Amino acid sequence: MLDLDALPLSRKQLRSIGRATARINLWHGSVRSGKTIASLLAFVIAVATAGPSGLIIICGRSLQTIERNVFEPLQDTALFGPLAKHVQHTRGATTATILGRTVHLVGAADTRAEGRLRGLTAQLAYVDEATLIPEGFWTQLLARLSVPGARLYATTNPDSPRHWLKVGYLDRAHELNLRAWHFKLADNPSLSAEYVADLTAEYVGLWRRRMIDGAWCVAEGAIYDMWDESRHVVTELPAMRRHWCGIDYGTTNPFSAVLLGEGVDDRLYVCAEWRHDSRTTHRSMTDAQYSRAVRKWLDTLGITPEWTFIDPSAASFSTQMWQDGHPGLARATNDVVDGIRSVAALLAADRLLVHASCAGLLDELPGYSWDPKATDRGEDAPLKIDDHSADATRYVVHSTAHEWRHLLTAPAKEAAAT
Repeated sequence: MLDLDALPLSRKQLRSIGRATARINLWHGSVRSGKTIASLLAFVIAVATAGPSGLIIICGRSLQTIERNVFEPLQDTALFGPLAKHVQHTRGATTATILGRTVHLVGAADTRAEGRLRGLTAQLAYVDEATLIPEGFWTQLLARLSVPGARLYATTNPDSPRHWLKVGYLDRAHELNLRAWHFKLADNPSLSAEYVADLTAEYVGLWRRRMIDGAWCVAEGAIYDMWDESRHVVTELPAMRRHWCGIDYGTTNPFSAVLLGEGVDDRLYVCAEWRHDSRTTHRSMTDAQYSRAVRKWLDTLGITPEWTFIDPSAASFSTQMWQDGHPGLARATNDVVDGIRSVAALLAADRLLVHASCAGLLDELPGYSWDPKATDRGEDAPLKIDDHSADATRYVVHSTAHEWRHLLTAPAKEAAAT
């Protein structure tokens, strides 16, 4: 049923599959390096040979990521050949069938997920994106793997070198019943040179070192270390194809709205900004007043954004905007580190420029920095100081990533200013 020689596998992938017999088996390294396929094949082989006692579990940050990262590849006949038809899963279900065995799917977005494992006895577990699950969940999962010969299979991209998975497990591999394999982008021979170039363009700085080079490195210093006012600030704007708006809500903290435009020159522009700081003006505003102020600002600009992405924690303000008839409202995508990466990739490629009138954003960007206390804990987080326009920009940029990602590799065009 499963002929490894018939699959397009590298020597490193085959070697890791054959040696994945430890209690903990961990594949780590860059994106698209072949680690997921190798780990899934090793896991499926273990499912095929496992005895009847104990549960089989697949874990990930959410059910959706498990479906995307585990079951979509397993059901791809181009990747897994005849094996794919022996993998059954209905989207949204919390169980699946692999080679006739029932497999339980567990999302682990926060520490509360640990309770889902209590009382279980498992013989096999697969963990997708291990650095994104809580340490307590991982520890509880290992405790549940109590059947003789039980094994855990896991994949991850690199994170901070102080992350609990690195410090507590990878760095202690010689002390534990653990085997680990480090993959780089070059370890996947099936990728075309064009694809590798496109992928590399999407990652800069910290993310390139982690996701392309596969290195565990610290997030420290300035977040947008590629920021350069002489490169990124403009006094004139080209004609725009469309606009979007991002809003970071504040009452005691500043409220910031930014307008993002896609220029006819295939660049993105932070075209305008509206801010209110109750601490400096000594005047607080209600949700209704903020809503009217944003509408007036946009009307003055003569622009109706296709979408307005609102701080997802600002539920009452979102309701007020909806009641006031603002079109195209949506909760902003608030994956902080991924959003920062999106902004950084555009800045590094000179595809995100800021109009000189956006004083708040221009004040914040140079000092927008990683929090050293979070770094010491093995976490990536920005300092929550003077970040309101930066957050609004992150909201609108990352929430529209599917609309502009192609611009990172498209040739830039010249355009007359308006």
